[in-house]
Amino acid sequence: MSVAARTARPRRGSGPEAAQVRSGARVRVRVPATSANLGPGFDSLGLALGLHDEIEVEVTGSGVEVQVSGEGAGTLPCDERHLVVRALRAGFAAAGVTPPGLRLAARNTIPHRRGLGSSAAAVIGGLLAARGCLTDPGMLDDDAVLGLATRFEGHPDNAAAALLGGFTVSWCEEAGPQAPGHPRAVSLTPHLDLVAVICIPGRELATATARAMLPDVVPHADAAFNAGRSALLVEAMTRRPDLLLPATEDRLHQDHRGPAMPNSAALVRRLREAGAAAVISGAGPSVLVLGAGDEVAATVGIAAAEAAAADGVEWNTVRLNIDTRGAQLTTEGVRHR
Repeated sequence: MSVAARTARPRRGSGPEAAQVRSGARVRVRVPATSANLGPGFDSLGLALGLHDEIEVEVTGSGVEVQVSGEGAGTLPCDERHLVVRALRAGFAAAGVTPPGLRLAARNTIPHRRGLGSSAAAVIGGLLAARGCLTDPGMLDDDAVLGLATRFEGHPDNAAAALLGGFTVSWCEEAGPQAPGHPRAVSLTPHLDLVAVICIPGRELATATARAMLPDVVPHADAAFNAGRSALLVEAMTRRPDLLLPATEDRLHQDHRGPAMPNSAALVRRLREAGAAAVISGAGPSVLVLGAGDEVAATVGIAAAEAAAADGVEWNTVRLNIDTRGAQLTTEGVRHR
């Protein structure tokens, strides 16, 4: 069986002098939630999920207006500090254009600080909206967008999945001994029978808190173990879902982060003992379960109920489709991606 792949490659524009902001432009971007790491693929593997944020951006004469509904309403800043606005500004700066006035409406359904890529969705949404507002969209091709998003995120795993969709593998090409690597990514088509179930707890966990718990040095044996499991996971995700349980084993990060999310760690153990391929989603505290067929959701439901009875933590379990298209940009009724 062949595996279809889509890679972030540059599409060159006609030069900075050609880039302008379209006066009165209106664009809409729909961006999927994502789960990163998937067990062994720390900072490199990602999966786009069928849960989306939507933003609408209109170019105005001056100033910034921001409206937020859904997740984050009443708590997110409604000015230049909003992450989507910051990403828009970064996109315009990269294209060499003068920042215009903006009107932003954000409708959020991706839970915040739950390991489901809400910040990556905001950044990718803002950068693609900036692309849609340009007279020369090629100035912000996928390669440029992934590079800019990685500067915001610090690593490309969530951003790559949000941008390209599907099951993504991302890496950074070395630019020199003292220079940071340039991010690249490829999207592979997941197996048609693949099912994702997300278990979302009520509490939040900041990514910075989870990353601070990781050791600076890991044993060579653990690194080798994860390298093998990551390679196996590519096969499991695209052609052999029956291998998902061993392919999602991890020795690099989940146990170290466990004390910050003991209930999540306990649910992962409970699910894996039941034969389900459960992992911490991103930096947590949500739990992602992968499998093939309807029995996955049933197994998760039983384990979540048992965990609630034992630990007193309620889990919102949601079965989600895999988003194979990635972020979608629409400009005045014309869909570009």
